[in-house]
Amino acid sequence: MSEKFRTITPAKGWRPDSWQQHEAGQQATYPDEIAFRHALGRLAAMPPLVTSWEILSLKEQIAEAQAGKRFVLQGGDCAELFDDCEPTIIANRLKVLLQMSLVLLHGMEKPVVRVGRFAGQYAKPRSADMETRDGVTLPSYRGDLVNAPEFTEEARRPDPERLLRGHASSAMTMNFVRALVDGGFADLHHPEYWNLGWLEHSPLADEFERIADSIGHSVRFMETITGQQPGSLRRVDFFTSHEALHLHYEQALTRRVPRQWGWFNLSTHFPWIGMRTAELEGAHVEMFRGVRNPMGIKVGPGMSASWLKGLIHTLNPDNEPGRLVLIHRMGASQISDKLPPLIEAVRSTGSPVLWICDPMHGNTEKTENGYKTRRFANIVSEVEQAFDIHAECGSRLGGVHLELTGENVTECIGGARDLGEHDLSRAYKSTVDPRLNYEQALELSMRIVGKHRSLA
Repeated sequence: MSEKFRTITPAKGWRPDSWQQHEAGQQATYPDEIAFRHALGRLAAMPPLVTSWEILSLKEQIAEAQAGKRFVLQGGDCAELFDDCEPTIIANRLKVLLQMSLVLLHGMEKPVVRVGRFAGQYAKPRSADMETRDGVTLPSYRGDLVNAPEFTEEARRPDPERLLRGHASSAMTMNFVRALVDGGFADLHHPEYWNLGWLEHSPLADEFERIADSIGHSVRFMETITGQQPGSLRRVDFFTSHEALHLHYEQALTRRVPRQWGWFNLSTHFPWIGMRTAELEGAHVEMFRGVRNPMGIKVGPGMSASWLKGLIHTLNPDNEPGRLVLIHRMGASQISDKLPPLIEAVRSTGSPVLWICDPMHGNTEKTENGYKTRRFANIVSEVEQAFDIHAECGSRLGGVHLELTGENVTECIGGARDLGEHDLSRAYKSTVDPRLNYEQALELSMRIVGKHRSLA
């Protein structure tokens, strides 16, 4: 174990169930308490989804990103669906992240930490517990981990068996991703294999092909010079993440492991806490102050400096490197006013943190025809402003957090094909939030590289 993790002390007064003594928001109410408790007992006996050594490896890589030696790419679905746990969708999701990471690696000339927003992103926060349509009121859809999106009494009833299905779907997703990665799917000798079937029709196809060819030639040249074929060029590390929302589910998968001290949340490598559940005295902060995983905190325009400093003190009292990632999501119109005071507040704590930009959630709007969307121009603007603001404040932007898909959807306006509002109805598939499609995601990675180079 790395020396820098040995001086960290376990959280005082913490237990995996101590969160139950705190107010817990965004929790589902199950009509059958006995069935709920029975499902939790079965869940607690199931194998973990990730391992402690993978978690500690990610923490070390995040610590390196905090020092400017790596860049973090975190991306995936806004809310996974059980029905999407199938090979083509999983492979396309992995492909688009690999493509983006290839562009970032080539353009930024530093290793990229790949974190998938999947294999567990089955719970979603909602603005209200109930939803009313045409005079009918039913429980809100809280993600497939809890209920179903169809607006019927049966679909919206929280079902504890979904907790077990969520574990199974996460396990199958991770198993397939690991098999792809270990089998050479991410081999840098052949990045052209990562192409999605329709990429050839994209205005960005030529640029991506040039980057892929350049890396392929460089890899083969280095192997010729050294006479070696490093295994690291044939596979990549890939980590999972999700919003840690359903606390009973998270508790059931929080375990001790042999030959390690403390507790690990083994449902994911990298959990994060959203703005709606980041109360200092709330149950979610209590739950995650006691686990050894690296933690993300969403930081929105409503977060004060004192609130953020309190979260840092509670979640990282020993100033452990690699522990905290602050994911700011201000919106293109507010980031210039809201972010600088928070950067200064964090600096005053002395805690090492990794700042990454979520340019999605602060830029959501609704069109006249009722579609929830995001404008690509605003997404790009927030990322570019984030780079500038951190540079001006003596800080560093170390990553991005994106809602995206490898599918050919039309959910965000703009991008290389200049999608308009009239295009949204053509392939709008999201049940919750709009996502970047394969082409918009790839274009964004190229814009990130351009901005990075302009500041270098």
